[in-house]
Amino acid sequence: MSEQEQEQSGQQTAENQSAAAAPEPAEALNRDRETNQWAMFIHFSILAGWVVPLAGLIVPILIWQMKKDELPGIVPHAHIVLNWIASSLVYAMICFILIFVLIGIPALIALGIVTIIFSVVGGLKANDGIIWEYPGTLVKIFK
Repeated sequence: MSEQEQEQSGQQTAENQSAAAAPEPAEALNRDRETNQWAMFIHFSILAGWVVPLAGLIVPILIWQMKKDELPGIVPHAHIVLNWIASSLVYAMICFILIFVLIGIPALIALGIVTIIFSVVGGLKANDGIIWEYPGTLVKIFK
């Protein structure tokens, strides 16, 4: 076999190996779409607490734990949501203390509105593949 034939054979083998190792573009696109969709669900799951008490805390944790190995791209979204939940609990405690000064009730209402807005905006951005930190997050348990 001449040098030129060996070189061409080597190139073909390398191309075949790289084609086999690389995931199909459609498969990668579907995986990204699924990751974005589950990340959106994590953000929207905060709203479950408005329907069922404590569901806004439990559902994001369940989604994160069930999907973190299969879709590692959802982990930053879960951390953002869980950090916001911890921060909103701190804000709620402060608001309950401020109820005695009559400022706590409007602050609790504002906290509820902000939580709804942040979860909707975070979910929509997650569906577009963007990781969006909630402004005003005090507690950073997860990084």
